[in-house]
Amino acid sequence: MLNKLSQLFNQVATIARLPVAPLQFRLVLNPENVEKIYRYYTKAHPKYKIFQHKSVGAALVDLTRFGHRDAYMEEIKGRNSAGGHARKARGKGYTVVEIDRNNFVDDIYEINNALEVRQGRPMDAAYRKKTTSYPSEVNYKYYGVLNSTGKLMAYGELGFYGNFASFTRVIGVRNNDGIMHLMVTEIICRLIEAGGYQYLMYDTYFGASPGLKTFKKMLGFQPYRAKYSIQ
Repeated sequence: MLNKLSQLFNQVATIARLPVAPLQFRLVLNPENVEKIYRYYTKAHPKYKIFQHKSVGAALVDLTRFGHRDAYMEEIKGRNSAGGHARKARGKGYTVVEIDRNNFVDDIYEINNALEVRQGRPMDAAYRKKTTSYPSEVNYKYYGVLNSTGKLMAYGELGFYGNFASFTRVIGVRNNDGIMHLMVTEIICRLIEAGGYQYLMYDTYFGASPGLKTFKKMLGFQPYRAKYSIQ
């Protein structure tokens, strides 16, 4: 009993120490989609009902801390760093581009089925089905990592909801070439250069597997307590 109370106290203390990030949803961007995502983010947490679903430990990069891409890349440099892995991928001929997913149906299906287990969890059945037509929301961008022959090796989907953007999907083949680091760092750099967004979100921090948590930390994501509003 005392051990459980101690764990609960530590959890509450950790939450109380988290910095607060005001995340604003703006209906003008795409009313139906933005309201749908807002409802999903703010519904009751499946385990801790007193909290909103995506509020505690939201994994965010504060984009306003960086005046330009070089400042961000300087922060994530070092031995075995995200910046180092991204440079390795560039050196091997990989590039990051915005894509129309309909032009890469076969490559996406191949990526989705490359592994049966990711981050210690079986792949969702939805990934096993081949999608032959992808709709595009006006408040989303779709990115891909191409190898030197133009084959899609990784892709990411990014929703723009207000003063923040959020990854809805980040997935790629596993080849140790640094392609995932390249994709995420390049997207962050482009958001910094474009301006207009305060935060980038990559789901939550505490619920991530140890490997994914390390990946997020390398890229500069930190846990916040998100306070949501909609207008």
